[in-house]
Formats: sequence, structure tokens, C-alpha cells
Amino acid sequence: MQIFVRGADELVPLELEKDDTVQDIREYIAEEYDVGMNDLVLSYNGTLLNDEQTVEQFGLVSGSTIDATMKLFGGKVHGSLARAGKVKGQTPKVAKQEKRKKKTGRAKRRLQYKQRFVNKVASFGRRRGPNSNQQAST
Repeated sequence: MQIFVRGADELVPLELEKDDTVQDIREYIAEEYDVGMNDLVLSYNGTLLNDEQTVEQFGLVSGSTIDATMKLFGGKVHGSLARAGKVKGQTPKVAKQEKRKKKTGRAKRRLQYKQRFVNKVASFGRRRGPNSNQQAST
């Protein structure tokens, strides 16, 4: 039967028998591409091929395509992606503090009156909002 091996840049046809093992395919591809057998990874339909299995056991049929890739070096990720999504675990828990009770009713109205009329200094120009950080110009 004839299968195809998809490498880095081309499709290589390969004649096999039903009792050939994946190890035989790996040896042929290693010679064809001049790479080490241990660095070669073979997969079929997204599943890695085991060296001891035969072509028939794995379900390869005539016209099937095997992907041949090289092992990549792995290791530590550098940069900001290494810590992505880990902020929640690093933020320390802080105990909630008691807050002062908000004034209501007559006390709240008294506070509004003082803010709006009593503590105001007459100044020229535009009126600033309550959260403005600018100093009074007078």
C-alpha cells in the first residue's frame, strides 16, 4: 500500500506492507530528511504513533497521510506571558475595616447646607466640582 509522509515542505510517497511497523517508517524518514530518529515525531490524525504498532493495527489505509515533525525544545517562558492570569493568587487578602455610618436625615441636610452656602468663598470664574484638586486662587 502507498501512504504519504508530510514533512516540512513536501509530501513524500512511501510504499509499505501491512506488517511494517511505525519504527520502519521512522527509520526511512530519518534517512530521507537526514535527521536523528529520536528527534522525529510521527502522528496520524493528531495521534502520536507508537513504534511497536504495525501499520494495520493503527488503521492506516492506502492514501493516508502521516505528519512528520521535529521535537522542539521546551522550557521556561520569558516575558509577561509567564505570569498571565496569576494576579488573583498573588494579591494578599486584606481584612475588611469598619466604615463610618453615613449621615442621614437632618444631619445630612445640615452637612449639605454647610458645603453649599456657609463654607463657600465668593470667587470669580467657573465653579469647580467637589472632587477638584485645584487650590483656590484667592
